[in-house]
Amino acid sequence: MLDKTQFLELIDTAFSDNKIKDMLTEKIKDSFFTLATHLLTENEKYNLTAIKTPSGVAALHFADCALLARMLPEGARVCDVGCGAGFPSLPIAILRPDVTVTAIDSTQKRINFVNECISLLGLSNINAVCLRAEDAARRADMREKFDVATARAVAELRVLCELCMPFVRVGGKFISMKGSGVAQESEAAKGAIRTLCGAVVGESEIFLNNFGESVGRSLIEIKKISVCPPKYPRPYSQIVKKPL
Repeated sequence: MLDKTQFLELIDTAFSDNKIKDMLTEKIKDSFFTLATHLLTENEKYNLTAIKTPSGVAALHFADCALLARMLPEGARVCDVGCGAGFPSLPIAILRPDVTVTAIDSTQKRINFVNECISLLGLSNINAVCLRAEDAARRADMREKFDVATARAVAELRVLCELCMPFVRVGGKFISMKGSGVAQESEAAKGAIRTLCGAVVGESEIFLNNFGESVGRSLIEIKKISVCPPKYPRPYSQIVKKPL
């Protein structure tokens, strides 16, 4: 059983060390404790995340996702593509009640978990759906309807751009959450970004403080300049076989 007092201290430390403690309230910390408890319990059954310690959850899930959450425009409509166990979508919904989040994943087990968390936390600003990204991006209620699309460690950037850019409205952004050292990957994606009518407007190298260990992170911001050609995204097999 996760000790609440100890976990809340971990949250305080993780957010303080990364200079984002101003984002925390007592309600938010309570929500993070509830989410961490459920995640670590269910992870023993379903292997939802490779991060299996309370300190890892506090820093590498919650503080990490908070770095993205603070970048979102007021009232943004956000699409989390390949949400997995709900990261960054669940922390975004907890930290930013002003935004609305649609979490998409192709695995029903993960979507079931995210929906359990939504219910457990009483969140009204997030919904989770089991869809393949390339199918969801062709739906009239999702295509080019979001202010921000994001993906966290899902695939290489060329693939992510084709999966995510069709969700973004003109003038909105795709923000890719990556590990460190993505210069070569970013360079290789230039053609895909142009083809999908985007332009890189920000590339931040961040060093996440994981209780004294420095962990490299990259946030790549791609602005949607004009409407995506209708043939994108292609079927996933084509995307990975022949990236743009």
